[in-house]
Amino acid sequence: MAPDIKQKVLEIIAEQALIEVSDVSMTHTLADLGIDSMALVECIFAIEEAFDIDVPFNANEPNAGDFDISTVAAIIKAVTNLVTDKTT
Repeated sequence: MAPDIKQKVLEIIAEQALIEVSDVSMTHTLADLGIDSMALVECIFAIEEAFDIDVPFNANEPNAGDFDISTVAAIIKAVTNLVTDKTT
């Protein structure tokens, strides 16, 4: 995974959670960080804009698609996959 993708996703998540990037753990869930459904939408929009990708519509339903939002690590992996798919 590209370090710049990981760092940018961490920054987006931290911004929405109103915390420092250093306080975001790879094992945290968005709920652990206090991110509600509105902040999740903001995270998705920010990720789409930052990486020029389209997150699947059902991203807020972890079992309904390929974009897993169960943990911070899963989100980073999903974003990395979308960025990689876009460039290949």
